[in-house]
Amino acid sequence: MSSATGNAQDNPQKPHAQRLFIGGEWVEPAGGHYEVVNPADESVVGLAPEASRGQVEDAARAAAAAFEGWSRTKPEERAAILDRAADIIQRGYEPWSALAQAETGAPTGIARGMQVGVGVARFRRYAKGALEPVERGLPPQVTEAGPMGAASILGALEVRQPVGVVTCITSYNNPWANPAGKVAPALAMGNTVVVKPAPQDPLSVFRMAEALHEAGVPAGVVNVVSGTSVEVGEAAVDSPDVDMVSFTGSTGVGQRIAEVCGRTMKRQLMELGGKGAAVVLADADLDAAVMGIGTTFSFYSGQICTAPTRVIVHRSVYEQLVEKLQGYLAFMKVGDPAVRGTVVGPVISAAHRDRVESYIELGRKEGARIAFGGERPVVGEGAAAGKGFYVAPTLLVDCTNDMRVVREEIFGPVVVVVPFDGDDDEAVALANDSDFGLISYVWSADAARAFRVARRLRAGGVGVNTIGRNMEAPFGGFKRSGVGRDVGSYALHAYSEMQSIVWA
Repeated sequence: MSSATGNAQDNPQKPHAQRLFIGGEWVEPAGGHYEVVNPADESVVGLAPEASRGQVEDAARAAAAAFEGWSRTKPEERAAILDRAADIIQRGYEPWSALAQAETGAPTGIARGMQVGVGVARFRRYAKGALEPVERGLPPQVTEAGPMGAASILGALEVRQPVGVVTCITSYNNPWANPAGKVAPALAMGNTVVVKPAPQDPLSVFRMAEALHEAGVPAGVVNVVSGTSVEVGEAAVDSPDVDMVSFTGSTGVGQRIAEVCGRTMKRQLMELGGKGAAVVLADADLDAAVMGIGTTFSFYSGQICTAPTRVIVHRSVYEQLVEKLQGYLAFMKVGDPAVRGTVVGPVISAAHRDRVESYIELGRKEGARIAFGGERPVVGEGAAAGKGFYVAPTLLVDCTNDMRVVREEIFGPVVVVVPFDGDDDEAVALANDSDFGLISYVWSADAARAFRVARRLRAGGVGVNTIGRNMEAPFGGFKRSGVGRDVGSYALHAYSEMQSIVWA
């Protein structure tokens, strides 16, 4: 049995049984194990540990005990550990990319570049981040003599302090980039963490813990607990040893977490649902717009909250845009993500496939027209035919803003198209008529016009003629799309408390 991970190695035919990582030790789960299923072919990838509430509380206590020592380490030491972790992840790039692909069903390029590759990049970024200044001098203030004392000149210093123990609850769509984007900046700021990965694909997160352990993270600084039971997540949130919760996931779950955090004023960072509006104006480069909108189908099979899933297009170019999207979709290969040329892999589970398909049927009933897709694809041959959780990329057109398929997050390879007839004011009103406000987009040949529209959109980020992201720009949502901002130095700020020190 491996001393590092506790995986069962004696029988190569048996799936590996993963242990929990608590207080620097690999611990047998009190609740046994459950199967992690490959969404591409329904095979068993491995056995994930089912923690008990008591084990989650043990992890939080271990993190609390380690906080004082870790928070007082020199920034250079924290930076060196994060850099070493990046080296170790890079060393395991091939097998860990294969694991990420098996857990998530992501096509090879996504698993390698957008998952493990981004994970490495984020550890590198926050190794540098650990060295960013945490103190800023403020202008001195002259005070006259009065009831509070003699005349004086008061100096002041703004200091960023670590929050304490941070619970990181991560999403299933990216088991490397998402946890790395939480754990790395939290550690860089001097916090300790309890990581609760998504139950569908937790094994990659344990590899991340393995890398951090080998890199020299002290016992208790990083803890990873997993499970399918609701009580595992609840314990990670309501533990009295937890000072902050960083969550990526659905708005509904985020609201319940926020309610629990509010009872004891735990700090929160919430990246929640999205229904990104893609505003396509009459003068837009339609080919560029189609390339951007098409990423909804190809990235994570639409399981990405930043996707431009809600297209708001001027009537004068509506038919052209729909035709171009149909042509784009015709060349998108749906299939086994490990096979060269596959663009669209499966969604994460049978339950989620059924949910996405139910929305497609709902759209049909609401009056939308299915311009492409809508049928369940059959992938594989022979005995393997029909295995996996595949959803055909689907285009719903002739939609109106009151339809549920337009208003609710589907989180699958489905795009809805809403035409408008009026001016930019109408486009902005339609885009803003949503409970969500994470990332929206504007396409126009007139850059100044596009920027004017962008400034009016109620979204945490807006792409102007691009779906690209600047990874130093603040990331987060308006309205029900979240609370707080991270990415770049903003993530360091998110995992810190502001303290002022004043002297005479």
